[in-house]
Amino acid sequence: MMNRVSQSLMKGWIGLGSRFLPFADAATPDLPLSRLLRLSLFQVSVGMSLVLLIGTLNRVMIVELCVPASLVGIMLSLPLIFAPFRAVIGFRSDTHRSELGWKRVPYIYKGTMLQFGGLAIMPFALLVLSGGGQAASAPAWVGQLGAALSFLLVGVGLHTTQTVGLALATDLAPVEAQPKVVGLMYVMLLFGTIASALLFGILLADFSPARLVQVIQGAAVATIVFNSVALWKMEARGRATTVARRQPTFQESWDSYLSGGQAVRRLVTVGLGTMAFSMEDVLLEPYGGQILHLTVGDTTKLTAALAVGGLAGFGLASRILSRGFDPFRMAGYGVLIGIPAFLAVIAAAPFSSALLFGVGTFLIGFGAGLFGHGTLTATMNLAPQDQTGLALGAWGAVQASAAGVAIALGGVIRDLVASAAPQNALGAAVGYVSVYTLEIIMLLATLVTMTRLVRPAPVGLSQDRSARPTGWSDEAGVRTPTIWKKS
Repeated sequence: MMNRVSQSLMKGWIGLGSRFLPFADAATPDLPLSRLLRLSLFQVSVGMSLVLLIGTLNRVMIVELCVPASLVGIMLSLPLIFAPFRAVIGFRSDTHRSELGWKRVPYIYKGTMLQFGGLAIMPFALLVLSGGGQAASAPAWVGQLGAALSFLLVGVGLHTTQTVGLALATDLAPVEAQPKVVGLMYVMLLFGTIASALLFGILLADFSPARLVQVIQGAAVATIVFNSVALWKMEARGRATTVARRQPTFQESWDSYLSGGQAVRRLVTVGLGTMAFSMEDVLLEPYGGQILHLTVGDTTKLTAALAVGGLAGFGLASRILSRGFDPFRMAGYGVLIGIPAFLAVIAAAPFSSALLFGVGTFLIGFGAGLFGHGTLTATMNLAPQDQTGLALGAWGAVQASAAGVAIALGGVIRDLVASAAPQNALGAAVGYVSVYTLEIIMLLATLVTMTRLVRPAPVGLSQDRSARPTGWSDEAGVRTPTIWKKS
């Protein structure tokens, strides 16, 4: 039964054609594209949950359910409380010993079940939180506690599944293809985000509490199906994992990771840039609904525009970085694109232009895609030997933690500024604009922090469009590309 489901999904998935998929050249004879795409279904489930949390639900809670934006921002930041533990999760999956011979699979299944549980109770908790209908008689703390628990469970599941899933992807790939494989996983995350955003927009076009319950519960079931198909016979059962041997402690592994060149500056750059690109996440759809008077379906499509922009950024970065371009320089270009993108979103209010708003949203995603791929590639290149999970976990921990802080601050700052501004349409817009302006300032700070990380491209390498990495060296336990030749 599972094989039939897998084959059916893969026929449609591969039907896209490898030439339309960035990072499709990451496939190898031992790791064909069909297997990579099947594994990438866990990223589709993650993208689906992210659309619900950051896109659809924040608009519904603020506009339709009349929940204060500050409370929504705090609720949406709860899943990211667990983010700092991503490095620990990656380390544990690197060193896990199982009698069944699996390292990654147990952690991914645990994350899947936590994600499912959070989505299962979430719609009812939100209805109680809104205090409408029969839920009006329930104490306020019941809805708040239920919503907090559901969001936290989804967050723990997301971080566990994604961190260990990406580590499993790199385990299956040869060393020289690992950065491209991880990049492919993130492109599939964007595909899942786009498809989910469009589907949720259609399903919630005629909003009702009952429809909201159906959509979220359907997402919970889809999570189980996608992740089960993704992991079916994916990780081989090795006997080596059952042999007792001395494993490094987390502190030893963490010290090894930080010993890499300017590791702290790299993590600070990731954190600042992520905050700059994430603070508006909780506000874009409410901004479109409250200021530009867009419908729920229209504002949900903005999440798709954001994801399409990110996909375009990842695709362009893939082509350029594969020629040896400096990943931090690529990340810097993403930051530079983000500045006019936020200016376009700000200008959409006085001009009442939904088109300008959409273009700005697309460019925010595009800049974030360049920035994310650049920092991700740098992380993979500088990962300590045999510590892929730790490296990905550290990158994900900083990125997710920074996003959580930014989301919470975005909602709080918007409410504080709006409460002090005149109670009219202009005053409402000022609350949003203040957040977007702060993001521009943070992008400038990211550029300053990044200056010492950018290095000149090797002579003749950045101009040679046919250059490809073919090998890696291990100096001081850090993997760096050393051999470049024309294909």
